[in-house]
Amino acid sequence: MANKKKPTHAPKPASDYTPTTLKDLLSGEILDQLKAQADEMKAEEQKKKEAEQLRIVEARQAEQKKLDNNFEHLLENSSQDWRKFK
Repeated sequence: MANKKKPTHAPKPASDYTPTTLKDLLSGEILDQLKAQADEMKAEEQKKKEAEQLRIVEARQAEQKKLDNNFEHLLENSSQDWRKFK
């Protein structure tokens, strides 16, 4: 079988055309407002995450305090080797 020659495609010449983007269409003032709004939303989301973490930590501490006052829990989780405390 003979090798078949594949047709070669001529590369397209580079054109100076670049598609218009939304950033190009918006004025600088509107673009700055959108960036400020995005930063504000990110800061608000960060505050929510920090508040949630703080709430989780406080709930964990409250639960631990409750368990520390529960004699049954302390008895079950304490070491049974009383010779160490003599």
